[in-house]
Amino acid sequence: MSKNFSLAEMVASDTARRKGIDNTPSFEVVSHLDEFCDNLLQPLRDAWGAPINVTSGYRCHKLNQVVGGVATSAHLRGYAADLQISNMKKFDEFVKFVVDWIKDKPFDQCLIEKSGSTRWLHIGYKNSKDEQRSQIKDIIVK
Repeated sequence: MSKNFSLAEMVASDTARRKGIDNTPSFEVVSHLDEFCDNLLQPLRDAWGAPINVTSGYRCHKLNQVVGGVATSAHLRGYAADLQISNMKKFDEFVKFVVDWIKDKPFDQCLIEKSGSTRWLHIGYKNSKDEQRSQIKDIIVK
């Protein structure tokens, strides 16, 4: 995919492994993942200057349903990833950095998400209509 992001990382899912779901992407999805990494994730990683962990990248339809993803999720097309950093004590700093950095880039969504005590940053490159809406929002997931 890119210098710091592998295909294996972009399709890895503990939930898929546990549930026996085949999360193998199509060639089209792999090309979307390449585009996403080349144009948004790798430049973000280069600008941040430290590792960024993908906790959820591509999701097949069945996996997306199991994890409660929306039917139009960019994860389904290989255009989104949920991100955390190794030192979550610096997560607020990371979020501020990303929000400032991404404002002048083409992207669809930057969602600061939280479920219970778990926090992550959802970055979407294009939505299901290939739009880039430049949305930045705080979201609490139930």
